[in-house]
Amino acid sequence: MIKPYYESSLGKLYHGSCEDIMPELEHVDLTVTSPPYDNLRDYKGYVFNFEEIAKELFRITKDGGVVVWIVGDEIINGSETAESFKQATYFKTIGFNIHDTMIYAKNGFASPSNNRYHQTFEYMFILSKNAPKTFNPIKDKLNIWDSWGKNTKRQKDGSLKDMGERKKKTKFGMRFNIWQYSVGAGNSTKDKIAFEHPAIFPEALAYDHILSWSNPNDIVLDPMAGSGTVPKMCEKLNRKWLACEIGEEYCEIAAKRIEAEASQLKLW
Repeated sequence: MIKPYYESSLGKLYHGSCEDIMPELEHVDLTVTSPPYDNLRDYKGYVFNFEEIAKELFRITKDGGVVVWIVGDEIINGSETAESFKQATYFKTIGFNIHDTMIYAKNGFASPSNNRYHQTFEYMFILSKNAPKTFNPIKDKLNIWDSWGKNTKRQKDGSLKDMGERKKKTKFGMRFNIWQYSVGAGNSTKDKIAFEHPAIFPEALAYDHILSWSNPNDIVLDPMAGSGTVPKMCEKLNRKWLACEIGEEYCEIAAKRIEAEASQLKLW
């Protein structure tokens, strides 16, 4: 068994390729990851074998488990590659359900576009192995109206069917599947060291997915952990975690961030 690069009371971080490490790991309830997509980053020459990783994710995911796959597309020769949807389709062919296609919307863009609208989002494919066993909906969307109003359902022939009286709305309802976050220095994280990695995503995004699709003591995996955002949020939410990262310099960054979070929680 490969020795962890770093471990806390809740999880283990491994240095190496996830293709080599995942066959030795226990099965997991949830995976949250953002893989290197297209050629937007070179990651110092590391190779990303998507199909082999996808197959291993299916094997390691428990029945009812979920994979959150966060990706975007590069523009080559004037056209988006659509690799994100090709990957989602491949996940379906090997046995996953595409439970939801969500949007990670950013409050700004990395570089301006000259002949198309500025790119400010990535896809979040929610892949499940059969029906998800866990869903803890985040209810932070302010409801404007006191009640839902007339309760009708459109039928196949186009007519409306009266479905009876609706219950009154609560003050806050379940959010939509487009999640917006502020990104960049001071927003994605307060950890300055994290920005030594070229492609971090917001701590709040990882936190919200871990909260939504897992319960305390579930096992959460990030097979391409980067700066360690997912395991750091697992520490905060009391989830067991496993993480792989092929770059040793990023393992060092991740270990420092996780250790700082774990130490802070001990003080409480």
